[in-house]
Amino acid sequence: MSVQTIRNVFSVETGYRLSDDQIVNHFPNHYELTRKDLMVKNIKRYRKELEKEGSPLAEKDENGKYLYLDFVPVTYMLPADYNLFVEEFRKSPSSTWIMKPCGKAQGKGIFLINKLSQIKKWSRDSKTSSFVSQSNKEAYVISLYINNPLLIGGRKFDLRLYVLVSTYRPLRCYMYKLGFCRFCTVKYTPSTSELDNMFVHLTNVAIQKHGEDYNHIHGGKWTVSNLRLYLESTRGKEVTSKLFDEIHWIIVQSLKAVAPVMNNDKHCFECYGYDIIIDDKLKPWLIEVNASPSLTSSTANDRILKYNLINDTLNIAVPNGEIPDCKWNKSPPKEVLGNYEILYDEELAQGDGADRELRSRQGQSLGPRAGRSRDSGRAVLTTWK
Repeated sequence: MSVQTIRNVFSVETGYRLSDDQIVNHFPNHYELTRKDLMVKNIKRYRKELEKEGSPLAEKDENGKYLYLDFVPVTYMLPADYNLFVEEFRKSPSSTWIMKPCGKAQGKGIFLINKLSQIKKWSRDSKTSSFVSQSNKEAYVISLYINNPLLIGGRKFDLRLYVLVSTYRPLRCYMYKLGFCRFCTVKYTPSTSELDNMFVHLTNVAIQKHGEDYNHIHGGKWTVSNLRLYLESTRGKEVTSKLFDEIHWIIVQSLKAVAPVMNNDKHCFECYGYDIIIDDKLKPWLIEVNASPSLTSSTANDRILKYNLINDTLNIAVPNGEIPDCKWNKSPPKEVLGNYEILYDEELAQGDGADRELRSRQGQSLGPRAGRSRDSGRAVLTTWK
């Protein structure tokens, strides 16, 4: 077989059929999760469905905010949701919003606004005289900017976490233990005079590596384990464990949100790059999910991490390094997981009655706020697993 794009392999027109010993590293319509606009649309639909079912997961507070499912910043699609956005903007005119093209990566085309006139100017300056069409690749999303990020050394950072999905129905996903934080090279300021300075606001290495203060030895990166140690020493172990439980919670919920619409082809697996921002109240926010997280290395440590990531991913997708077989049950033994750990296994959860238990429980034990229960110093799976 010649090298093909995923779109071509699964295209109706191409009519290509994969044999049992062929597997690919993307699901056919992965964009349901990895396109910024579709991810938000699917999460909104998921919330509505849970509400309709009367699920306690969809519980709201007195202000109408979701207690457990409020993990993506308020987001609108442009041009379709322009009027809704204007209405929301006028409720808090001093807020800052971030505009992103739906189908681009590495920080390309992103800018911040705090005035409606800036959107009108963008609309005029774009290729057409009016807003670009929704179907066009240059459609944008506009999200409320998290202007109170947790800072370390005065700098903003985000988390890049790797999540492997081997099947969506039943959902089975793995979290890679060796994620990392990406830091900005310039100290953070919420000042409106610095809205155009991307070295202050965007953590993408593709942008930060051009900064004067970029460090080529550590690449402006910290390991997740270092972040955990830092938070445990400055904020305490309990709140740090709660934070990481919440991060795992929102990843599982985002995958559950897209599972019904994902084409669960048996030849497919996928390693996603999740981008999470933590605010100064230690609340994690899902910013976006990348279908092709960068596997290039900017430092020596980066090279080792990416090498191990690829190796561990293939050991799960193709156990024992044998010829792939798309018919196997995709449940590898623990010893081949390497640096991956099982994040959620729907079959196991249903077998244990965890999902039924989840629906019957009330109050804060429902969501990430349940935290981890401790048994002889060992972490016990939270109810949603």
